[in-house]
Amino acid sequence: MEYIYKDNHSNSTFIGLHGTGGNEKDLLSVAQYLNPTYNYVGIQGDVIENGMRRFFKRHAEGQYDINNLNQQGEKLASFIEQLSERHQFNLDKVILLGFSNGANIAIHLLLNDKYAYDKGILLHPMYPVPLDDGLNLNGKQVFTSMGKEDPIVPIKESERVIEIFESHGASVETYWGRSHQIESKELESAKRWIVTLGNN
Repeated sequence: MEYIYKDNHSNSTFIGLHGTGGNEKDLLSVAQYLNPTYNYVGIQGDVIENGMRRFFKRHAEGQYDINNLNQQGEKLASFIEQLSERHQFNLDKVILLGFSNGANIAIHLLLNDKYAYDKGILLHPMYPVPLDDGLNLNGKQVFTSMGKEDPIVPIKESERVIEIFESHGASVETYWGRSHQIESKELESAKRWIVTLGNN
């Protein structure tokens, strides 16, 4: 996997996970706006769909290849762990920062208790995946932004993401915008949410 690393000598680190067709640099400016003092790791997905990079395969829009999602989630988590050792950043102080496809694989990592991640900024996600029985998300903290007129993510799928986290014990902050683009007001809301974490 390709990546970039910006070391700000912080205890906290954003892991930037781009949307379909993006790259490891896409969310750097977003991260710098949210908190310019945090370290930044931007990772490029290595699954190719119609010439565009993603983090896992799908059969069609909204129809995930679950086996590949599991495989790629394991690979991504292992890669982040290797990077934490290489660059000496703390996995316990990581905030997963994902947009669209990147937000979707971030959800996968947050829902899996064998990984250390407990904070995420999920920009325009969806997660039409069966959940494990007994899922316990107590202690997890997420900010999620949705679009009321999103042409890619139906409102019911946006609401399902919120319900997944809230009904299993996570703390959830939600922003509703218009479409599938990142808006300045949602970033303002996410920035305020980060302040409440006391993650420095």
